[in-house]
Amino acid sequence: MELNWVWTSAATLFACYFFVCKFLRGLNGWYYDLKLRNKQYPLPPGDMGWPLFGNMLTFLKDFSSGHADSFINNLVSRYGRTGIYKTHLFLNPSIIVCAPETCKRVLQDEENYKHGYPTSTQELTRSRPFEGVAGAEHKRIRRLVTAPIVGQHMLVKYLERIENIVINSLEELSTIKHPVELLTETKKISFKVIIHIFLGSYNEGIVTKVGDLFTVLFDGLFSVPINAPGFTFNKALKARKKLVKIIQSVLDERKLMMKKGEIVDKRDLVDILLDVDGENGKKLEDEDIIDLLLALVFAGHETTATGMMWSLIHLTQHPDIMKKAKEEQEEIMKMRPSSQKYLSLQEIKQMVYLSKVINETLRLANILFSAFRVATADVNINGYIIPKGWKVLVWLRAIHMDPEYHSNPEEFNPSRWDGYNAKVGAFLPFGTGSRLCPGSDLAKLEMSILLHHFLLNYKLEQINSKCPITNLPNTKPKDNCLAKVIKVPCA
Repeated sequence: MELNWVWTSAATLFACYFFVCKFLRGLNGWYYDLKLRNKQYPLPPGDMGWPLFGNMLTFLKDFSSGHADSFINNLVSRYGRTGIYKTHLFLNPSIIVCAPETCKRVLQDEENYKHGYPTSTQELTRSRPFEGVAGAEHKRIRRLVTAPIVGQHMLVKYLERIENIVINSLEELSTIKHPVELLTETKKISFKVIIHIFLGSYNEGIVTKVGDLFTVLFDGLFSVPINAPGFTFNKALKARKKLVKIIQSVLDERKLMMKKGEIVDKRDLVDILLDVDGENGKKLEDEDIIDLLLALVFAGHETTATGMMWSLIHLTQHPDIMKKAKEEQEEIMKMRPSSQKYLSLQEIKQMVYLSKVINETLRLANILFSAFRVATADVNINGYIIPKGWKVLVWLRAIHMDPEYHSNPEEFNPSRWDGYNAKVGAFLPFGTGSRLCPGSDLAKLEMSILLHHFLLNYKLEQINSKCPITNLPNTKPKDNCLAKVIKVPCA
């Protein structure tokens, strides 16, 4: 009798728990359905999750555990391949779009969508000259401030310096007998390159200090925006303040040098920004320049370093692909005149197979899982409404990992790019439209130079090839790829 009472109580408690959970999870959906009941079009299918938190806990669990695709795959399995879903993430009601055409449409439509990154991201990467600016003015400022890093022909003058940084870095790594965190080392390489192009001359102390601060800054990218001691966001804000002081000192030094006429050839980005006219013909203020530099370095540093790391990992784990890529580089070297010391732009263009390796790395690594926008008006997409003020998450990871557009998407296969006619919008590692990542050419150039020298002279010995993966804030092994870089004897 007593045992029956225990089972009855347990069953009752479970039933109450199930009912309460079902009821609470439904509240969010019912609230927004009721709020938008008079709209011409319905909300897309989907799940709004719990009140306040929405589906954030599920998102964090899937991404931190290395199963990032589970989040979107669950929506697809429950609601079908509609390519558009409602959800609640980062404390905001949101619409996820994950069909190629829709993704491209949203990214290229500046009239109905503006940047809508989470509060923590916006605060840490704010850029006053671009805030609230669109259309012709946005394009004008963007063109001026990104001129030194857009187009390979513009980067030719940096080739020698980038190559020296890569050669010296790989040589130094090969002398270290103990395992190192490969991601940490590729961050150092990308930082040296960026600092040289943006700020000109540099020293190891500045690079290391700035690099460490940016790591803290990046960790706060998708953090809970609580500015209190001990919280990640608070640490990231402090790191940003320190970075502002460092760059301000560089600006002060440059302005003094310009005043004395010591700078004639203004090819560094900091010099160009000091000459740029903002709105109404006024010079950009120091705060504007610092914001722009921080935003551009922020965008190019972590993503390029992560791409470098994954390209080395994938090549090491696929000896046949590595052999083919190495043969291409050896062939390029055979055709080089004996008097030529550095890589030329023509040689970079001859790296056809290597460019496929890089594309495949960018597709599979999915360094940027989503682009964030916010609707500035009610928008109808495929018979569904995107309400004004709602976040729009352009889920790039979903299209890069969709077997409909990329067969066997989890397989690293550079040959998939042989004669590949990609569906429009099916490959967007750097976004698209007027807000296409300005550092895309620089990132690919850095990766090409690094892989060229690695393939010819080095190999990677990964300590834990089965290390678990995390996807927050970016995709990487949890040990940051603990490995040794080993120099191989010349054939």
